Amino acid sequence: PIADMSLINAYFRRCLAQVVVEKKTFKRDKPHINIGTIGHVDHGKTTLTAAITRILSEKKLAKVKKYEDIDNAPEEKKRGITINAAHIEYSTNSRHYGHVDCPGHADYIKNMITGSSQMDGAILVVAATDGVMPQTREHLLLAKQIGIEKIVVFMNKADAADNEMIELVELELRELLTQIGFDGEKTPIIPGSALCALEDREPKLGKEAVLKLLDAVDTYIPVPPRAADQPFLLPVEHVYSIPNKGTIVTGRVERGSAKKGDQIEVVGHNKINKGILGGKT
Repeated sequence: PIADMSLINAYFRRCLAQVVVEKKTFKRDKPHINIGTIGHVDHGKTTLTAAITRILSEKKLAKVKKYEDIDNAPEEKKRGITINAAHIEYSTNSRHYGHVDCPGHADYIKNMITGSSQMDGAILVVAATDGVMPQTREHLLLAKQIGIEKIVVFMNKADAADNEMIELVELELRELLTQIGFDGEKTPIIPGSALCALEDREPKLGKEAVLKLLDAVDTYIPVPPRAADQPFLLPVEHVYSIPNKGTIVTGRVERGSAKKGDQIEVVGHNKINKGILGGKT
């Protein structure tokens, strides 16, 4: 059965980060980029995501998301489905970002393989205390396979490592990036501490490092071309059945745009269903 269009519309807004959720905070007069945090488990991906929102909230460019808000499974999981991805929105002075953070190692790889995150670029989080780990390499390989060309590296937990260790990890990272096909020489690598930034201490490794990271993302990851003037197209990647609600589909807008009240077609095998897009504007 075809899902309630209002549910589809609401889910698209939340999961694809293509539509403004907080209109008072996010202004879509800036170029939109989809990015995400990748890297080995427990290297600080979720802590960094929370720290970014805290710091940008001071400039009214984001809504604060606590670590536990990001780390917990979304509300849909309580209804009998599993979507272990947190989608955050924030802005810098020059861009608007949709940021996906998936705490679970297995679930994140699944999301990358299916292409549901569809990132334009990525932030690789590597703990300075550990260096390159198996999932560091694995996530970089997967990022390359799904078409990500630009990576920015945040070397986390720099407050717990000495300068020699930080330098060695940076050399190791640049070599790995080159091996996989990224530009290991030019890729920005920013040492810092997401926890310090989140707890507002040691500004050089905390807040200043995160702001430097965001500047690097702004300048190093290019704005991809968008076919906004073409007809709306959203390939369906997942279908979920929510008890007492109906069927929910997810995907990424490949071209065009849609708004409340637009007529859309849901095209299946030898069948086309027409409907009106509902939900909140």
